[in-house]
Amino acid sequence: MKIVENEPRTPELLARLLEVWEASVRATHLFLSPGEIEAIKAYVPQALREVPHLVTAEEEPGFPVGFMGIDGQRLEMLFLSPEERGRGLGRKLLQYGMDRYQVNELAVNEQNPQARGFYERMGFRVVKRTETDGQGGPYPLLYMRL
Repeated sequence: MKIVENEPRTPELLARLLEVWEASVRATHLFLSPGEIEAIKAYVPQALREVPHLVTAEEEPGFPVGFMGIDGQRLEMLFLSPEERGRGLGRKLLQYGMDRYQVNELAVNEQNPQARGFYERMGFRVVKRTETDGQGGPYPLLYMRL
């Protein structure tokens, strides 16, 4: 598995990352309806274009199976293809972000206990909770720090 940074954000790359995002969300965000996933999906390409550091994990060049976005020391997003979950790729990506960018904070949906558990195993702890997500939806967020 190769970690790739500062790739040109081509339309092809963004399309592949959107596929990874959607498959990941459908596998892990069981609290979202299909309609809600489609609504959120409309904003993902913009987020992928705008996040300062976009890091992908590729099995072969140009075919990402996971990615993360980092802004400052904050992990903004981390998504893996469902078939990659539980195989150490999330740990590898997050450790890269912690080592290279000193990632020390993130937010995770409270209704995604697997993700919360993963971040806790990586040393993060909940420091704050909100009743709604960033768009005001009824999805509590847990803010975590190392």
